[in-house]
Amino acid sequence: MGKEALLVMDVQKGIVDRFKDSMGSLLENISAALETARKNEIIPIFIRVAFRGDGSEISPKNKTFSALASGYKADSEIVQIDPRCGYKDGDILINKKRVSAFAGSDLDLVLRSLDVDSLILSGIATSGVVLSTLRQAADLDFKLTVLRDCCADADAEVHDVLLNKVFPRQSEVITHKEFVEKY
Repeated sequence: MGKEALLVMDVQKGIVDRFKDSMGSLLENISAALETARKNEIIPIFIRVAFRGDGSEISPKNKTFSALASGYKADSEIVQIDPRCGYKDGDILINKKRVSAFAGSDLDLVLRSLDVDSLILSGIATSGVVLSTLRQAADLDFKLTVLRDCCADADAEVHDVLLNKVFPRQSEVITHKEFVEKY
């Protein structure tokens, strides 16, 4: 039987600062979920957007990422994981180059080497990294859970439609408290 991993996606300082008005208790919820994960041998994996110093992986045709390339270098402060969410030295940290946690990263390789077959998803934004990662993970045959109150989006209506209508087609959608109670 495979293992489970909790993906904490795009909770880096530059993104958290942009979404602070729509986050509520997001970081505290993620921290509580991480504590439960660690106690139950669920592997925490942090995903962040980070580019090379020269930005060579960003095409000027890419509307989203060409605007970020100059600030989101791997050694810059804004790509560091927000300390309020529970990141610890030694946690697995994956750098990605596009919206999905799988795109331009070694996430699939890491998951397979650790024999992970179930993913628990959290992060910013629900309509970005969570949606893209969920779709790709479903196509890769991972068992999926989304932690409803560990996701945030600038658009509340889109957030609600995804969590209530779209995500349940491919994953279980639960709160972090339900996750804690499950373990």
